[in-house]
Amino acid sequence: MANIEELNDNNFETSVLKSEKLVLVDFWAPWCGPCRKMSPVLEQIQNEMIDSIKIAKLDTDKFPAIASEYGVFSLPSMILFKDGDVKEVMVGLMPKSSVVSNIKKYLS
Repeated sequence: MANIEELNDNNFETSVLKSEKLVLVDFWAPWCGPCRKMSPVLEQIQNEMIDSIKIAKLDTDKFPAIASEYGVFSLPSMILFKDGDVKEVMVGLMPKSSVVSNIKKYLS
């Protein structure tokens, strides 16, 4: 996926919690159909808003501890982080317009 970083236990803190940009983390799993449908939407958003936001993905099957830490039990779940803090949680397949609207609330 172009421009979308794959997160893991080693890079989550640096890439998300210490990021100077707004970060949208897509919590997903390979077996999740709605997650696969959400991916191209997130790629479009990343390409259109590359100066404002970073979008990253975390495979919950490979890194369940991070998902559990943030209370992710349904997929897809997207959590918006700003300055290391959770600002917005979005659960389920969502239209692009809704995701962008939620992101824009936190752009400064």
